[in-house]
Amino acid sequence: MIKTPLTRWFDLTTPVIGAPMAGVSGGELARAVSLAGGLGMIGISGSHRAEFVTEQCAIPAEAQVPFGVGLMIWVLETRPDLFEATVAAQPSLVSVSFGDPAPYVGPLHDAGIAVCTQVNTTADAHRALDAGVDMLVAQGTEAGGHTGRRATLPLLQEVLTLTDRPVVAAGGIATGRGMAAALVAGAAAVWVGTPLLSCVEGLNSPAARERIRAATGDETVLTRAFDVAEGIAWPERWPGRALVNDFSRTWHGREDELQDDADARRLVVEGRRTGDPDNAPLYAGESVGLVTSERSATDVIRELDAEAEKALRAVPRLLS
Repeated sequence: MIKTPLTRWFDLTTPVIGAPMAGVSGGELARAVSLAGGLGMIGISGSHRAEFVTEQCAIPAEAQVPFGVGLMIWVLETRPDLFEATVAAQPSLVSVSFGDPAPYVGPLHDAGIAVCTQVNTTADAHRALDAGVDMLVAQGTEAGGHTGRRATLPLLQEVLTLTDRPVVAAGGIATGRGMAAALVAGAAAVWVGTPLLSCVEGLNSPAARERIRAATGDETVLTRAFDVAEGIAWPERWPGRALVNDFSRTWHGREDELQDDADARRLVVEGRRTGDPDNAPLYAGESVGLVTSERSATDVIRELDAEAEKALRAVPRLLS
């Protein structure tokens, strides 16, 4: 069994946290990750109701497994109801990311809830540490969804020099060997999202899962085009990594023009409604080429853990 400060803290049997991917990571997926010994997370966006938070959190809670919730700070500024519902659900961990976590750390700690923040720069890390978060998630640009522009390994190494609090590695980790590498580098756990995009417990559609399984790691783009088209107020410094499609090929890098093209923007809105893969965003990381089958998240996490343990046991052979 792999033990780290984080597994002992949350009573886990493997140092794996399921990324809180809004639209994918609901209560069923969180429960499946936690049943494998990791920590499943539920992703919440501005399109969700507070009731959704309560309903989804009840699923892992009823299974009596630890779970977490991921919130976007820029959303909470106008949706305090999402924060209130999260605190009421009493998760083990709350991730407050993409903004200043300071206003939320105190109330979460007062409720007995641990707090983490995804960071994409060292400035982010300093701000989070000053706010008093319990752990940092060093999220590299290889990650799917909204992210920064620093690569995972350099960012992880730099963040580890800044604190003795647990640091979790996120971005591009999809195999046991990758997980072992992050742990050897000093991470207290890995934060995985893309490997869970084809899991049967996800909230995403069967068609989306099929597209994920067909993709290669060369087919992603870091772009703001989808956010601009949908009119979503994501701060500009966090573009989204998604699978390349017809829309991104046409409009990536032309976001200023896109802003004034209502017909083009409508393609994405309608694509979301109908599930059109040529125009709707499908967020995925650079490890997507390693996702080739549809199965339970419990099996995915157990395989990651077993492969990582095997890789770690082989490490002493590198030493003379």
